[in-house]
Amino acid sequence: MERAGKLSLDAIGRPLFRIEQIEWSVPEASDYDALLLTSANAVRQAGPGLERFCDLPAHVVGEATAAAARNAGLRVVNTGWAGAAELLATLPPSARLLHLTGEHRSPRDQGYRIDTRVVYRSALIEDPVLPPLEGLVAAVHSPRAAARLAELAPSRDRTAIAAISGAAAEACGPGWERVEVPARPDDISLLAVAAMLCHTSPR
Repeated sequence: MERAGKLSLDAIGRPLFRIEQIEWSVPEASDYDALLLTSANAVRQAGPGLERFCDLPAHVVGEATAAAARNAGLRVVNTGWAGAAELLATLPPSARLLHLTGEHRSPRDQGYRIDTRVVYRSALIEDPVLPPLEGLVAAVHSPRAAARLAELAPSRDRTAIAAISGAAAEACGPGWERVEVPARPDDISLLAVAAMLCHTSPR
C-alpha cells in the first residue's frame, strides 16, 4: 500500500487468503548445501527453526523474498526474477537444496535434489468483501489469487488486471477489459503496470 501511494495510486487492499503457520519438522542444516526460498511468507512463517540455516547460502525468488530473508538473518547469495525454474537453472543439479514453501505451490523441475518442507498455508477467506470492480485496476500476485478473483467477479468487461506473471494472467480467465503482465515478477514492476493501466484504460 505504501508503494502504491508513492505512485499516486489510490489503492484498496483486499486479501483473498489468510496466512497460517504450519508446524514442520526441522532437519539438520548439514544435510543441505543451500536454501531455496520462493516466497517471503515462507521466511516469515518458518518460525525459530529458520535460525538453524543462517550459515547456509540462500537462493531466493524476488526482492520481497530476498528482503524478508535478509531481515531474518539469512545469507542471500542469489536472487532470481523469473521464477524458480530460472533460478534453479543457475545452480548445479547436484546441490542439495532445502525448499521452505507454502501448501499451495507450483511443481518444481525434476532433476534437482530438493527437500521440500511446507511451513505455511494460504487459507481461503470465504467472504473478502470486495468493492465494486467496475472501473478499477486489480493487481493479482499469484495464479491462485487470480483464479479466486475470477470466481468472485460478477462482471469483468470494465475491470483491468495487472497480473504478476503469465501464469497469473492465464488464471484470470477471459472477459476482462485488459490483462497486462510486468517484465519482472516483483511488486515494483506490478505496481508500475497497474499505474499504466490506470492512466490508459477507458473508464
